[in-house]
Amino acid sequence: MAVKLFIPGPVEVSERTYRAMCKPMIGHRSQDFKDLYHSLQPYLQQLFGTPRPVYISTSSAWGVMEGAIRNLVVKGVVNCMNGAFSDKWHDVSVRCRKYAVKCQSEWGKPIRAEQLYEVLDREKGKVDVVTLIHNETSTGTLNPLEELCAVVKSFPDVLLVVDTVSSFSVMPIEMEKLGIDVMLTGSQKALALPPGLSLFAISERALERAKCVPDRGYYFDFVEFEKNALEKMTPSTPCISLIFALKDKLEEIAEEGLQNRYHRHLTNNMLLRSWVKDQGFELFPEPGYESRSLVCVRNNQNIDVPTLVKTLQQKYSYQIDGGYGKIKGITFRISNMGNETPETITQLLSALDDVLLMIR
Repeated sequence: MAVKLFIPGPVEVSERTYRAMCKPMIGHRSQDFKDLYHSLQPYLQQLFGTPRPVYISTSSAWGVMEGAIRNLVVKGVVNCMNGAFSDKWHDVSVRCRKYAVKCQSEWGKPIRAEQLYEVLDREKGKVDVVTLIHNETSTGTLNPLEELCAVVKSFPDVLLVVDTVSSFSVMPIEMEKLGIDVMLTGSQKALALPPGLSLFAISERALERAKCVPDRGYYFDFVEFEKNALEKMTPSTPCISLIFALKDKLEEIAEEGLQNRYHRHLTNNMLLRSWVKDQGFELFPEPGYESRSLVCVRNNQNIDVPTLVKTLQQKYSYQIDGGYGKIKGITFRISNMGNETPETITQLLSALDDVLLMIR
């Protein structure tokens, strides 16, 4: 029996999406591909909240995250860090041999506006980029995006790069309105596609910055992406089957309606939060900063998390996550992203109730 995924990514992929991937192959420099690429733009621009082109990269989001460092950092970068993935972005900055400064919070605590302002004010003239993960999946923590964007706006020479990998299409994010310079996401989270695509948009001033950086590489060269986007193409060979699936997914989102999609994700998430409380657990992130994409559950009851995960999969063919990095086993994570509904979440919670009775 196939295992149904309730992990933070990749998430469950529907039969409809698999069927969309099976369309006949086309040439990636053909008019058919140009038409396909062009047809995606209105949908993607609406989701990104920008009139700028949305680029398609055959890569994980980490490719674009590293690309942003190589394309945009001239002086130095402030990495906002409060979990495994945002901490890793700092490591990427260091490996790219950039002057990298930490804006650090404890895991499960948000990055606060006053904290970021203090770092930027102290490093004025030394840094010109800030990186932020909107929704830190490792800890289930949602950073206060609007407040942090306002802080960066007060430093005119600083560009803001935001990872929305696990919040994109879960909640509204208006790139243009917020003043985000690079907004990026991946295919395998809330979009409920297989891994392998990243999507991103950049501001005009980010494009102008990139043009002045001589060692930005090729595969993730923002100038190459812009040049090819004007021709309705990608710089290198794209994963066409995944792009067929993306087109179908965007049509599916339009059929549901964006506001309905946002509401469904919030409803699913609130069901999970209620279950956490009813079972006597606690959420790991600081109250008021909980993710809408998943729950990261603090194991305050000291249950055997590996046994919980294994038994749930063996008995019900449901897979949840046993925690990530240094909080593995201290927490466990349950995703509500993608195609999940209140009905599927309720079925999962019923199975979890049964397994907890068995192992406690």
